[in-house]
Amino acid sequence: MGKIQLLSEHIANQIAAGEVVERPSSVVKELVENSVDAESTRIDVTIEEGGLQLIRVSDNGTGMALEDCELAFQRHATSKIATSKDLFSIRTLGFRGEALPSIASVSRLECVTSSTNDGLGRKISIEGGTIRTVEETAASRGTEVTVRDLFYNTPARLKYMKTIQTELGHISDYMYRLALAHPGIAFSLKHNGNMLLQTLGNGDLLQVIAGIYGTAIGKQMLPIQVDSLDYTITGFVAKPEMTRANRGGISTIVNGRYVRNFALNQALLQGYHTLLPINRFPVAVLQIGMDPALVDVNVHPSKLEVRFSKEAELTALIESEVKRLFGRQVLIPTGSKPSAPKGAYVQEQLDLTRTLEPLTPPNASAQKALEIPEDTDSSRVQIKESLSAYKPEQQKPAFEAPQARLAESRAWSPPAEVQRQTTLPSSSYAGRASLQASNSYSPSTTNPRNVSIQQQRRTNEAFMDLLPSNEENEQPKLPAFPSLEPIGQMHGTYLIAQNSDGLYLIDQHAAHERINYEYYYERFGNPAEASQELLVPITLEFTPSEAGILSDRLSLFEQAGVFMEAFGGNTFLVRAHPHWFPSGEEKGIVEEICEWVLSEKKAVDIAKLREKAAIMCSCKASIKANQGLSVLEMETLIDRLAGCRNPYTCPHGRPIVVSFTTYELEKMFKRVM
Repeated sequence: MGKIQLLSEHIANQIAAGEVVERPSSVVKELVENSVDAESTRIDVTIEEGGLQLIRVSDNGTGMALEDCELAFQRHATSKIATSKDLFSIRTLGFRGEALPSIASVSRLECVTSSTNDGLGRKISIEGGTIRTVEETAASRGTEVTVRDLFYNTPARLKYMKTIQTELGHISDYMYRLALAHPGIAFSLKHNGNMLLQTLGNGDLLQVIAGIYGTAIGKQMLPIQVDSLDYTITGFVAKPEMTRANRGGISTIVNGRYVRNFALNQALLQGYHTLLPINRFPVAVLQIGMDPALVDVNVHPSKLEVRFSKEAELTALIESEVKRLFGRQVLIPTGSKPSAPKGAYVQEQLDLTRTLEPLTPPNASAQKALEIPEDTDSSRVQIKESLSAYKPEQQKPAFEAPQARLAESRAWSPPAEVQRQTTLPSSSYAGRASLQASNSYSPSTTNPRNVSIQQQRRTNEAFMDLLPSNEENEQPKLPAFPSLEPIGQMHGTYLIAQNSDGLYLIDQHAAHERINYEYYYERFGNPAEASQELLVPITLEFTPSEAGILSDRLSLFEQAGVFMEAFGGNTFLVRAHPHWFPSGEEKGIVEEICEWVLSEKKAVDIAKLREKAAIMCSCKASIKANQGLSVLEMETLIDRLAGCRNPYTCPHGRPIVVSFTTYELEKMFKRVM
């Protein structure tokens, strides 16, 4: 006698329930998605004891006709697809027809529905997959599904449920995602009588974000919108200062469906690039619209995972648009944000746009008094000679750029013939040396110390006009780094600066690290031509397994300008490396590059390798904390920072500048009540 037999409908439904209904949040997901597909404008969800005791979902959608009420609880019964072609153009959240029968097989379910406004409807009661009653009842247009005693007939499943708070967390999380995906629907969520979520359904996505994540994050969100031939992307991304410890704040929505996709998340993170600290993640809501034929949502029973046919184009679009968005922003976080009381003045906001003109001193009268006349060419050459020759006597340079002083940084490198000038009268530095002893000074133009500073700034500006232009960086209407005037240094670590807007604190190490990073990043674009052969090779030793991996990846090092060869056993010799590696740190940098290459289990991306190498070099070459700077060095550092493409975070994502507006300071000192 044969052993193969057909499963009963009841057992088949319970098996299907194991795939579709994993926990209470799965029930909420399937029922609420049905309500969304029913064109509802209001959806109310009520749960008790984490959903194990009660789940009720009611909507004001199209409802079901009387003859469809029973049929909807049969397996594979659906109104959303009819032919196989429909599977390649799915525009609804549900389509398989497995949700309702699967839920009914593991619970006590009651459904009341009506498709008309005449007050008549139908109620069906199902227990453990068996229909108990079907009767007509009074009902308004829409559907209400009540699920009680979930998993009452599958005790093994019930035993593995987590705590009530855990199950509630899963339900709340998905309701939040669905509210973000459909801001035009009014959602509400209650647990044991407590309101956990309530949206207005007015279509304002930013209002939904503020309601879920808080008004503080809502105020820090930036709108994003971009169109291509295949995709439309809208939504909001948070400024880099608003981060979370995990990826839970990222919501990716495709055609109204919340999905989890690693490639899309990585594209978003790459858009932030060096703006995020290590192991911190942004808050973002991306709504992606596309032809349904370009996405396959039928790859997983939960329909949370999807597959894109043009994934590379989509990820590139997200990454480039996020980068472009932040490239237009001034990303200086404020130290505090007191609320403005009624009747208080609001400080005028200045237009911070970067122009191609020289910097202007904040004090107009000082500028006029210290105006440098239109000199002959010889006098302008003298300015160049004096500035390039500046070298304080009996004082070691506070910090150095790659292979030279900070003045050789990428954005401000003087011509070679100017660098060869060597003399400056010692009296020219007398006033500057006296400034170093003071941590602050009055901005009054009558103060001789301030006059000296303004003169030096004017000299810097005249010199900047003579520098060769960098066409790549000259882009009109870029967001401007504020013009700042240094007034001191705190603990040898933070620069204190001011302008007409308020007070600024600058992390000197992070600022120099950003300057060096952009310098090295450009250098690593063509490192092989800058490599120099070493008289004494650098010797490195590794474990046998590491040596085997490195032997297969030696060509990668050559693309970074490091020429390394196996020397027998587990030893390698570094024969050449770029001459602009920070002096004294060459071996450490090569070792760190090797460690990074070894940590990459998959194929190594050469672009990422060069970036990592640039970050390593920039950190080694930068000034450290507890290192005193003269005022001129502070000015130079700020000017170099202002010339960077991204002067707001170091390569590791830490903020460089924090600001306190004049209003915030006056609020602290009770000048404004």
